Amino acid sequence: MQQPKILKTGFLPEETRQKLHTVIYEADTRAGKLFDIILLCVILISIVAVMLESVASIKIVYGHELAVIEWVITILFTLEYIARVVSVREPLRYIFSFYGFVDLLATLPKYVGLLFPGSGFLIAVRAVRLLRVFRILKLTHFVGASNQLLAALRKSQVKIAVFLFSVIVLCIIMGTLMYMIEGPESGFTSIPTSIYWTIVTLTTVGFGDITPITPLGQLMSMVIMIMGYGIIAVPTGLVTAQFMAETPHLNTQACPNCGANQHRDDAKFCYNCGAGLTK
Repeated sequence: MQQPKILKTGFLPEETRQKLHTVIYEADTRAGKLFDIILLCVILISIVAVMLESVASIKIVYGHELAVIEWVITILFTLEYIARVVSVREPLRYIFSFYGFVDLLATLPKYVGLLFPGSGFLIAVRAVRLLRVFRILKLTHFVGASNQLLAALRKSQVKIAVFLFSVIVLCIIMGTLMYMIEGPESGFTSIPTSIYWTIVTLTTVGFGDITPITPLGQLMSMVIMIMGYGIIAVPTGLVTAQFMAETPHLNTQACPNCGANQHRDDAKFCYNCGAGLTK
């Protein structure tokens, strides 16, 4: 396979861009691991700061310190976003990707608050500032198996759909039986109410708002609760089996041209754009 010719477009010299790309996107390298660890710590600090800021008593005492932390983190995320854009040959691919949108969302709220300082925009600014909690989505950068998990869910969707249909049929039958056994005197005033109780019991939630009184009804509820433990494990087993069967040997290497990651260990070219991979 002949490697396609790549236009060397970008904001940095090619050698500098490759070095920066290695640090940001190549988690298998020492510099990449250090970058990911630092970024992960900053994300966690940001999330904790946002949560603490929502506590009135803490904000009154440490409001200034939290604001300083927030500005420092916002600047760091801004620099990281710019670095990610300039370190790939096709920046638009990253900007309009899911991760690009998440990274941009992590930097915007603080700046939007500066654009609307008036009291009339207080509610809107507050809503935008709450978007900072979505920085937790930046943690998806570190979930290397997320794509494989989604693929396993897609390939298991028919089995899961059949399983859920069977559970619904079972709940309707059990709910109808409980309505016949207990009746309105025990709180089972209708079949839909009895089905609601069956679902709550089968999922081991047990709100306790409706309780069977008769011995036969109590025996039925015991059977439903025991069945619930087995039923919960079924979809997990289906997805896990599919996940183990479909998971290839992948690494964290990102394409220096389009930014696509999750390549096979033996891959020489990017599966997305065909560019050569740096070894």
